[in-house]
Amino acid sequence: MSESIPPGERPAGQGLLRPVLWLVLIVTAAANTASLSMSLDPLVGIGFGLAALACVAALVVHHYRHRR
Repeated sequence: MSESIPPGERPAGQGLLRPVLWLVLIVTAAANTASLSMSLDPLVGIGFGLAALACVAALVVHHYRHRR
């Protein structure tokens, strides 16, 4: 099992991944909702939905790899 790195000892830019993933998740979820309500091509909504699911998966993996 890998050891977690204390917050003060992480390399610069290492803590940027989680906020970016949250931002992308919020944007893709909103775009998915908007595309469904505007009756756009279903593939557009599916694309945004898949991107949102990928962000959720990445956030879960990041959480379990960096928990104490």
